[in-house]
Amino acid sequence: MILDKKITKSIRSVFGKTLENLGHLNKNIVVLDADLACSTQTQIFAKSFPERFFDLGIAEQDMVATAAGFASQGKIPFVASFAMFATGRTYDQIRNSVCYPEFNVKIVGTHGGVTVGEDGASHQALEDISLMRGLPHMSVIVPADCIECEQVIKYAAENYGPMYIRIPRTNVCDIFDDGYKFDFRKAKIIEEGHDVTVITNGETLAEVIMAAEILKSEGYSIQIIHAPVVKPLDDATIIESAQKTGFVITVENHSVIGGLGSAVCELLSEYAPVRVKRIGINDRFGQSGRSDYLLDYYGLSAEKLVNTFREEINNNSVTK
Repeated sequence: MILDKKITKSIRSVFGKTLENLGHLNKNIVVLDADLACSTQTQIFAKSFPERFFDLGIAEQDMVATAAGFASQGKIPFVASFAMFATGRTYDQIRNSVCYPEFNVKIVGTHGGVTVGEDGASHQALEDISLMRGLPHMSVIVPADCIECEQVIKYAAENYGPMYIRIPRTNVCDIFDDGYKFDFRKAKIIEEGHDVTVITNGETLAEVIMAAEILKSEGYSIQIIHAPVVKPLDDATIIESAQKTGFVITVENHSVIGGLGSAVCELLSEYAPVRVKRIGINDRFGQSGRSDYLLDYYGLSAEKLVNTFREEINNNSVTK
């Protein structure tokens, strides 16, 4: 698969526009924000439906509790803020006011991962997926491009239950075409291969695809699995692929603790024990810098992944 990273689109704008479109179709949808409507792009919904948009100010805990109240009355609240604040500041309210009663609240964390960039460590959520996947009743979804994001937001609006959806600050390139169908229960095999299974999601999917394309010219064969739904994980696809290749690498713009890599390790250790290499942020905070620089610095760019994949595949071949 050949990607054009020079042509990118705002995934946050797609989120906001999709909310607006859904607002015309379902009057029960309400949107809550915490003084970041311009950044999260919920302002698009607000302009069309000011009576169904609620800016709670810099009071994220109140925002989530208010959303739970809306859900208790049959509304479908979408809550949006930076991923750091949408999950970290509000954990108690999400746990006790949303997940425990299993209310139909959709939490959208924008600005996930180190690619938040210059805002630095205090704004770079590297633990959000870990926090959310540990909660009973909570589903966790990380779309990779604008087409998938639109379908994920529609899925959230049409299906009951607490959901956490994570999207990045950065613009993203197209990966899927108009024929793509998001499947909540199924991961997607992007490329078939036999040397290693690489499992990823979100904005690192594009980096993995580009790295694999370079290595293909060197004779390496990499199976790529896109796992947009971290919880519930598609166990069957991952187990089958791990048994096929005998070696798995996970790549995520998140801490290696508690995120996609941890979910894969937990699954395979029980049902298909193979070697797993986790690539992500290694138990540390982020820092301020350009998003592309930070992606490279933490080993998540296509250029760095090429070297890591090659080295790991070669080492695995020697130790077999």
